[in-house]
Amino acid sequence: MVDWDFAVTVGSRLAGPGPEVSAAEALAAVDELREGADRSTPLVQEFTGLRTEAGTAPVLVVDRGGWVQANADGFAKILAPIVDKLTEKKGEPGAITGAIGSRVTGAEVGLMLGFLGTKVLGQFDPFYSPRGRLLLVAPNIVHAEREIGADPHDFRLWVCLHEETHRVQFTANPWLGEHLMEQMNAVAGTIEPSALVEGLRRGAEAIRSGNGSVLDLVSSPEQKEILDRVTGVMSLLEGHADVVMDGVGPTVIPSVEQIRKKFNQRRQGAGTLDKLLRRLLGLDAKMAQYRDGAVFVRHVVDKVGMAEFNAVWSGPDALPSKADIADPDAWITRVL
Repeated sequence: MVDWDFAVTVGSRLAGPGPEVSAAEALAAVDELREGADRSTPLVQEFTGLRTEAGTAPVLVVDRGGWVQANADGFAKILAPIVDKLTEKKGEPGAITGAIGSRVTGAEVGLMLGFLGTKVLGQFDPFYSPRGRLLLVAPNIVHAEREIGADPHDFRLWVCLHEETHRVQFTANPWLGEHLMEQMNAVAGTIEPSALVEGLRRGAEAIRSGNGSVLDLVSSPEQKEILDRVTGVMSLLEGHADVVMDGVGPTVIPSVEQIRKKFNQRRQGAGTLDKLLRRLLGLDAKMAQYRDGAVFVRHVVDKVGMAEFNAVWSGPDALPSKADIADPDAWITRVL
């Protein structure tokens, strides 16, 4: 269905190498990011009350091509149940049809990864066996710190605080990654080839009209219910990480206020094409997850304290729904 090697080739070429740096600057950035991740671990644990064993998930400092490869591997794993389901229903394609089709979809996935590969600063991959891995994309971090005129040492630690929070979230709660994978499998269980074609048609029309994103391409009521659950979880994770970086930041990062102000402006996207691609890829929804999730976490923590808030990590039933994110008091009533 997807030529993943071709997707990596296309994505890596489109992403490019990133900003020009000397060998010494590159090595210094890599070392500082590794040190920043290590330094962030006890800071995150102390602030959140979450505990995780050392060495449960590796921290990798990668270039853009490395991020593209890692995400192609991750997508292949996530999409495997869907591919298997469609193959079971429709049968294996012919050799020529399969080769052409997989190259086309590989190119499309590569274009998406290439664009995102220039934007992402870091990412926790919960589906990497056995306990996940944290990726820090050095060229993008250097590019961003230059773009907003941030102090490099402060900015790198600031990024590490956010991304290390994700590593702590998943490694302190091993069931969380399994739960998200179960949701992906649940999507696969709802897919019928005929319905998928109709969903693609509706989604494409929504995108053409300027009122949709790629998330609209699969849009049955059952699939939307699953995606709403995933949206609730992702809003929690992103909002929690933003709250942690803003809570810990002032104690260890002198210029954190200036960084946050400039970075929020950067998140809005630059030119018209950039904003268009962000909308089509659903990145506007991603930004809403940061904002809405942070409001949810702050409201609950302000009302009941961090220790009581941590009930959110007790199991799948305690996770906030999309509706809970918009109404934190409803989550407090339901869970606490």
